[in-house]
Amino acid sequence: MEQLFSKLDAVFDEMVNIRQHLHQHPELSFKEEKTAAYIANFHKELGHDVRTNVGGNGVLAYLKGEKPGPTVAIRADFDALPIHEQTDVPFKSVYDGVMHACGHDGHTAALLGLAKVLNGMNSEIEGTIVFLHQHAEELPPGGAISMIEDGCLDDVDVIFGTHLQAQMPLGEIGYRSGALQAAPDRFDITIQGEGGHGAYPHNTKDSIVIGGQLINNLQQIVSRRVDPLDSAVVSICNFEAKNSYNVIADTAELTGTVRTFKEETRTFIEKEIEEVIKGTCQVSGANYQYTYTRGYPTLVNHEEETTFAAEAAQNVPGVEKVTETPPIMGGEDYAFYLQYVKGTFFFTGAKNPEWEKAYPHHHPKFDIDERALLTAAKVLGKTALLYMEEHSSDSLNEAG
Repeated sequence: MEQLFSKLDAVFDEMVNIRQHLHQHPELSFKEEKTAAYIANFHKELGHDVRTNVGGNGVLAYLKGEKPGPTVAIRADFDALPIHEQTDVPFKSVYDGVMHACGHDGHTAALLGLAKVLNGMNSEIEGTIVFLHQHAEELPPGGAISMIEDGCLDDVDVIFGTHLQAQMPLGEIGYRSGALQAAPDRFDITIQGEGGHGAYPHNTKDSIVIGGQLINNLQQIVSRRVDPLDSAVVSICNFEAKNSYNVIADTAELTGTVRTFKEETRTFIEKEIEEVIKGTCQVSGANYQYTYTRGYPTLVNHEEETTFAAEAAQNVPGVEKVTETPPIMGGEDYAFYLQYVKGTFFFTGAKNPEWEKAYPHHHPKFDIDERALLTAAKVLGKTALLYMEEHSSDSLNEAG
């Protein structure tokens, strides 16, 4: 593995340049045409077989080793977010209201750097590597499911991926077998009351007051109706009822998210939300509309592959700690891949130890320590090569 590590060290500056270029030119989910073209051209220059427009803007690149063995996919996402950047870095986004605020530019840069290095180690590769570049992770239905439907996992034996974590210390790798990330769902509620003059509230059905009551009532679902040992979240994230200062709004709109790990809890909360809405509106004589949209499934890592990746991360230059991490309520459409093939998804620390504050993902001042690109590439590369080495005999036995 020393050759892999030294070669990655040699392309680190190039990885940083790639990351900064992508950061400066972000594209929103399902609109990543220039980013996809950039990725495809990079692989074509390396001589890889490339498929474009996979399930939309997805890109697949294939590196076939000179020795037989399994097919290993390594995934990186590349879409940005509708956030106006507030950092002062020289490579900040050139587009108002669009920013790489989740590290996807770093994921892509790490995978492209790894692809370049592995391309030069073709004689040592036992099997095939699929560089899976996914679009639209940030916006349901996401890019993973459409890429799967378009064949991105055909003949793939295992998949590995990582997410740079801005609030996890640089040099730390976090892994977890089983449920790692929650299923993220969305709900939309419209309360239809009867508006009127602010001086005569008794002649109205005040949608704002009803909405306020509804917010409080919805919080009782998790606190009083879900087992305390079963993690769940119901959050109202937007409440809108615009009007003049002296006009009571007849309509209020609320949007929020539900996060769960168990499918039965997910279904229960979906139904309970409507029951709470119905009861709250009936008391005030208002009507409502309710839409519940399911996002990605719970991300469930496979035990054997998770243990394998965690052990591979040991003794990687730049990795100071490999630790089992608790599950988080954030969602990730990598979950779909794990429903079709074996694999795991882990976290790579990207918090600069000298920063006074590390801003969270989806924040306008989000940033990463770019040394994490190298850490991610080394762990992913070592994991893939070791997996191929240890499972190449299985492929030969099956072929025989």
